[in-house]
Amino acid sequence: MHLGTSLRAPAKINLTLEILARRDDGYHNLRSVMLPIELHDELFVEPAATFSFTCEPASLQAGNLVVRALERIGLGAAPYAIHLRKHIPVGAGLGGGSADAAAILRAAAAGAFGPLPAGDWLADARALGSDVPFFLTGTGALVEATGERVTALGALPPWWVVVLAPAVQVDTGEAYRALAAQRAERPPALRPRAGSAGLRALEAVQRGDLAAALEAATNDFEALVAARYPAVAAALAALRSAGANPAMLSGSGGATFTLCADEPSARRLGARLVPPPEAQTFVVPLAADDAWRGPAT
Repeated sequence: MHLGTSLRAPAKINLTLEILARRDDGYHNLRSVMLPIELHDELFVEPAATFSFTCEPASLQAGNLVVRALERIGLGAAPYAIHLRKHIPVGAGLGGGSADAAAILRAAAAGAFGPLPAGDWLADARALGSDVPFFLTGTGALVEATGERVTALGALPPWWVVVLAPAVQVDTGEAYRALAAQRAERPPALRPRAGSAGLRALEAVQRGDLAAALEAATNDFEALVAARYPAVAAALAALRSAGANPAMLSGSGGATFTLCADEPSARRLGARLVPPPEAQTFVVPLAADDAWRGPAT
């Protein structure tokens, strides 16, 4: 990777998302199978006299995770002009901000910014956000603990995704608080790791068994978020009406999606889809690179 070219930061979907016990530090343990998709933000990095950061749209410039990632690795005032062009919907559970931060860390680890002091890339990623470690992997993964325990799935099957993102932004903290309040009234059953939806989904993806992957699909936020956000409920209903079985929520929402075996079936479903007003539709394949294989030897 050379400066002067663009970095691509892929979105993700959550095939499974199990929110487990609350920890003493206030965070929740989770278990989730995440899959990267070919919907990308773009980052452009150029040498410059002084540091600058710009973003499209400009409303996302202040406090952006790209700048925080650069500051984390000691490059907050480095002589680069960095421009972020957003394509991933914001606040949709697709991980756009985390993907942007991870793109910076991966570029830095590859030497794009020159020699840097030895550091702990995973610790840097975890400090920036719970989804950032996943995006260092370059492929699908089983993500556990508070996001730092990442088990790469290896090469991904040639599946496609139809994403329907309604024009809402779901606050993740609010979703966690609402889920905690709900569980205080009705405590959920314990869910051991062995035989969990996450492990079943992981194995199904590795086998390329779409039916088993869809059968394992689950999201602890889905019913709660759909009940609180009518646009999310409408998006799920629109996918189901177009033939999605099942339609799913990604992360804490509000993006919804379904998986398809190949491009023709995804295109057909997308053509049948009647999106709610102002919703965005994306028909894209899963995405992966070779980062999960580790350094070449």
